[in-house]
Amino acid sequence: MVQIVFPPVSKILLDNYSLCITMYDMKTSIISIRLDEDLDKLLTDISRESGRSRSEIAREALRRQLSVSQFETLRKRSMPFAEARGYLTDEDIFNEVS
Repeated sequence: MVQIVFPPVSKILLDNYSLCITMYDMKTSIISIRLDEDLDKLLTDISRESGRSRSEIAREALRRQLSVSQFETLRKRSMPFAEARGYLTDEDIFNEVS
């Protein structure tokens, strides 16, 4: 006998009485954020233009911002070592590796 198991389903009743069904699995989590009107409109417009979901665009933006934050943290930790070796600016490092 073959048993088919579907991931959990979340059902949300919307204001206009349509049913929104969201399928998810245990490998994801949900975060809620508040957007001002301008950011909401920009996100919606870009979503329509690109054909990607608002969630997909938000995930990509979050990934990029977290990568920038990680880079800045690593840079701050490594700066004393770089300065001790005479690397005081980005240009110093660029000239060394070019």
